[in-house]
Amino acid sequence: MFTDAILTFCEHTMGGVCADFNAELVEFNGDADHVHLLVAYPPTVAISVLAQRLKGRTAYAVRREFTGMCVRARMRGHL
Repeated sequence: MFTDAILTFCEHTMGGVCADFNAELVEFNGDADHVHLLVAYPPTVAISVLAQRLKGRTAYAVRREFTGMCVRARMRGHL
């Protein structure tokens, strides 16, 4: 699902989120179905909060920017 354009967009978005937390996105790379991050963050930041913000803001931004390319997978058999 991740194209080169989407991965580049994700890297810029995640870099912005890290800047909001006074953290540094040291390294970023990914494949078609996942990404890898190396983040240097201050000890005052909870890693769970940082991860939640990284995932949330990036997912929202990618869906907004690449409308039509991103389709939610159907949840079959789940209520």
